[in-house]
Amino acid sequence: MDPVRLLAVARKEWIQLRRDPRSLLLAFVLPLFLLVFFGYAITWDVDDLELAVLDRDRTPTSRALIEALEATGFFRVTEHLERDADAEDRLVRGRAHAVLSVPEGFARELAGGGPAPLQLLLDGSDANTATIAMSYAEAIVGRFSQDAVLSGRPVAPPLQVEPRVWYNPTLESRNMIVPALIAVIMSIIAAMLTALTIAREWERGTMEQLAATPVGRVEVVLGKLLPYLLIGLLDVAATVGAGILLFDTPLEGSVLLLGVLTLLFLTGALGLGIFISAAVKSQVLATQVAMVATYLPAVLLSGFLFDIASMPPALRAVTYAVPARYFVVVTRGIFLKGVGVSVLWPQALLMLAFAVTGLGLATLFFRKEIGR
Repeated sequence: MDPVRLLAVARKEWIQLRRDPRSLLLAFVLPLFLLVFFGYAITWDVDDLELAVLDRDRTPTSRALIEALEATGFFRVTEHLERDADAEDRLVRGRAHAVLSVPEGFARELAGGGPAPLQLLLDGSDANTATIAMSYAEAIVGRFSQDAVLSGRPVAPPLQVEPRVWYNPTLESRNMIVPALIAVIMSIIAAMLTALTIAREWERGTMEQLAATPVGRVEVVLGKLLPYLLIGLLDVAATVGAGILLFDTPLEGSVLLLGVLTLLFLTGALGLGIFISAAVKSQVLATQVAMVATYLPAVLLSGFLFDIASMPPALRAVTYAVPARYFVVVTRGIFLKGVGVSVLWPQALLMLAFAVTGLGLATLFFRKEIGR
């Protein structure tokens, strides 16, 4: 492999890239746009839940309970109802996430030391929101009952749990989403960028010129890879900076380690795009194949949105072939936990194997010969 010829191919690819505004837009604008858009759009934090109240007791105690629910910020009382039928109507029409029903005699039962039942109706059509709302309500009502004064003394629970949350103490979903989002975005963008490289040569008729040169297959593949590798590193640096500045995501680990592992991941993702481009020889088809091969697996099977451990065994097996799975672990580990090579070496080895495989397939499928 001649370094001079390799750099000549890289320079040629860079000149072609500069003359293609669509590729420049895809390379430099789309990653930041997707990070900002999805970073704000995707959240698992549930607050400001609309709560309708049917208070038949109408006592200071029942009002104190309602105020305790609203004071947390998780619930917002939107309406006080008068009839049972109103509760179903609000849930059916989507005008409330939950309805709290306080029966008559609630304060009396609570003061007497007996059970004081409450009813919380939830809209289960959104199972995630309903589950979280139920957990919030149970915790708030439990605390309210503990603070109640019975027989002149506070009721103390026999067991007290003092939780300590590590790595994301505020439990903000953005701190978990943004690092993984960087991995998902770069998995898609990298493959789509290089999916156009060789197909562009065939469609523009410049493959004949390339075939007339003494440049080898490996030199062509690596030469076309280098400009996009630099662009990918710049994109990751920009998205990491945007994640820290816009979303206040902590970066606890080593920037150098993140850069090295990013290099491994991008090499594999870009190699996959060149392989697709060499195999199909059509820019439109290459773009479609690259989108299907990266977007759905990266979003659904990488652990970005759904926990891999909760998937069926067959799907869990498929996730091992998704490189974004390993980079998601890397970004979350370095951003939130500050872990090093001693923890991330399995992911590093698997991304290295993916990079070798991607480049190997790209070299194997690339042919300079016209008519092959």
